[in-house]
Amino acid sequence: MLSHDEVTTDHTATASQPDAAGRVLHLHRGGTSVVVDLDALPHPAIVHWGEELTGSSEQTLRNLAVAARPQRVSGGLDETARATLVATPGGGWLGTPGLEGHRDGASFSVRLELVDVQADYHRALLSLVDREARLSVQLELGVGAAGLLRQRITLRNDGDSRYTVQHLHLAFPVPWDATEILDTTGRHLRERSPQRHPFGYGTYVRESRRGRPGADATLLLAAGRPGFGFERGRVHAVHVAWSGNHRLVAERSVSGEAFLAGGELFAPGEVVLAPGASITSPEVIGSWGDGLSELAHRFHDEWRRRPAHPRRARPITLNTWEAVYFDHSLERLTALADAAASVGVERFVLDDGWFAGRRDDTAGLGDWYVDATVWPDGLHPLVAHVQERGMEFGLWVEPEMVNPDSDLAREHPDWILRARMALPPSARQQQVLDLAHDDAYAYVAERLHSLVDEYPIAYLKWDHNRDLLDAGSGPEGVARVRAHTLALYRLLDELKARHPGLEIESCASGGARVDLGILARTDRIWTSDTLDPLERLTNQRYTALLVPPELMGMHLTSPVVHSTGRTVDLDFSAAVALFGHVGIEWDLTATDDETRARIAAWVALAKRIRPLVATGRTVDVDGTEPGIDVRGIVASDSSSAVFTLTQTDTTVAYPPGRVRIPGLDPGRQYRIRVVGGSTSAAAQSGLEWQDHGIALTGHELDAVGLRPPVQYPQRSTVIELVAENGAPPQAQGGAR
Repeated sequence: MLSHDEVTTDHTATASQPDAAGRVLHLHRGGTSVVVDLDALPHPAIVHWGEELTGSSEQTLRNLAVAARPQRVSGGLDETARATLVATPGGGWLGTPGLEGHRDGASFSVRLELVDVQADYHRALLSLVDREARLSVQLELGVGAAGLLRQRITLRNDGDSRYTVQHLHLAFPVPWDATEILDTTGRHLRERSPQRHPFGYGTYVRESRRGRPGADATLLLAAGRPGFGFERGRVHAVHVAWSGNHRLVAERSVSGEAFLAGGELFAPGEVVLAPGASITSPEVIGSWGDGLSELAHRFHDEWRRRPAHPRRARPITLNTWEAVYFDHSLERLTALADAAASVGVERFVLDDGWFAGRRDDTAGLGDWYVDATVWPDGLHPLVAHVQERGMEFGLWVEPEMVNPDSDLAREHPDWILRARMALPPSARQQQVLDLAHDDAYAYVAERLHSLVDEYPIAYLKWDHNRDLLDAGSGPEGVARVRAHTLALYRLLDELKARHPGLEIESCASGGARVDLGILARTDRIWTSDTLDPLERLTNQRYTALLVPPELMGMHLTSPVVHSTGRTVDLDFSAAVALFGHVGIEWDLTATDDETRARIAAWVALAKRIRPLVATGRTVDVDGTEPGIDVRGIVASDSSSAVFTLTQTDTTVAYPPGRVRIPGLDPGRQYRIRVVGGSTSAAAQSGLEWQDHGIALTGHELDAVGLRPPVQYPQRSTVIELVAENGAPPQAQGGAR
């Protein structure tokens, strides 16, 4: 135990006795060090977060803390202020505070001081108090096995009157030379579009006020050395693991402090602590790396270590939405199931349109009973047919939503989230149920449990097709986003506990609810409602900064893309879907035998490489010529890899120049072969390295590279690289 008065240490936790040099904590794991100056005023501050300090001694770490302390300067405070763990104006901090609140307008000042520390080599629990403000804080810091820094704060009201919390954020210092910001924005059908900005003096804020992260939310807020890419350039980023409203901040102060911060975003009066009550924030998680890929691998590696992470092979999934929309009939859907089974599909998901009154998207949401007019025998005949064909059965639900034109809304209008007498503006002809209302929660839970009990449902596609707006507990009620989000988490946890093996997908108008709060309780996300492979390239690259590829839904689509109207090549669509949880969104009954054979070959390739996708390291290649995209996945032991060479547009060079294939073991030799796509349609001669069956070292592939095939725009070639003393994931085979 480490206390404020006496700090103890073991061989893995660094601290010191009080002296002129001060006391420090050194948390380190997974290539990351976090050094905390325990004697910073008015309470501890993080001195360093980033590269592991393997050569440091106890004394040099104390000196490092001293080296970070600022001097008094003209025009400044007599007691120098810093961006401490929970910085506040009461402690002299003039930037964005970590905590703000009040007691009915009074007692707004907070100055927390350290009273106790408990720590080992990778975790610390710091206790802070402000006896005058009658508040106490428990601050958790932890460095994960892959080097992620996790922070969480619990604030308790120790007074005898109510305390309103306005602002509760956690800060992560970044190096002073991190002068470029990267974040993402977007909309429905185009989530996670990257944007970059100078990280100058002042505050850059990204907020989500949609009751869910939203399509325009940034997945991460990153700051790094100018020009950082996927392969090189030191970069740090933070993520708020929360599925409701949140805020991310990048701030550079004229006092020489730069940091990223994040936390939940509270509506007015949303969090009011009664005497003795407390609030615990969502985790805010930070990663860093030499390049975005290393930063992303920390998230992937750590998330894959969690006990609930899906271990079995990700089933090839067919979803019925773009195949039939609301046109449900047993005959049509069994025919689709037959076609799906014929190409190797392993999971058949019945999408929207199966429940009472749901013939279009204007009615029925909330009435979660099988529509007897369409399904007189229930879903049993379809489920039996699907299982007879060797596939699992999945079902689409949207439990948080309700159509005003539904029995549920007519019988229980008080279950709808609203802040006024009138309902909030409609979106997709629907409103949002208040899951924090006990009766509404009980109804939704009973309906879902009953469906999973009655039918052998292996998978729920859990949709959420509108933002929350003016979300309150009723006219003159209180803000409800936080309570609704916590109720959602409770419902998902309850379903998982009662139905072991049930898998759930987080879908929200496509990719509008992608965060580690929801992914702690689900088994994949629907990356976007657009299946246009050209649009998906950017979306999937930036979603994978946070989400392991095997948890990202990636589907092969029909020749004419429903969301963009673009005509796309089958091989291009399949190749772009290959590095994720693969599926199909296409009316296969309308395809001929040759097309189905091509689809089956791609499905076979996806099955063969999915162990690699589920365990390997993503590689995104920087510096390619405009019009060429190179990305891949390398086995964790570097024994094999699969890369896609994609022509997004024409190039000025014709044939194009060489591309690098990085990420392999530089000392091993790799045999290279094409396993998908076409290398001859756009060229007048063969691809010599393919014809000769060459092998190159990992060093040669990274430093020098090879000529990509000449391809028409919107075409992709898949190559497999196998170490000469290694073996591919399974038997040879591919889609050609």
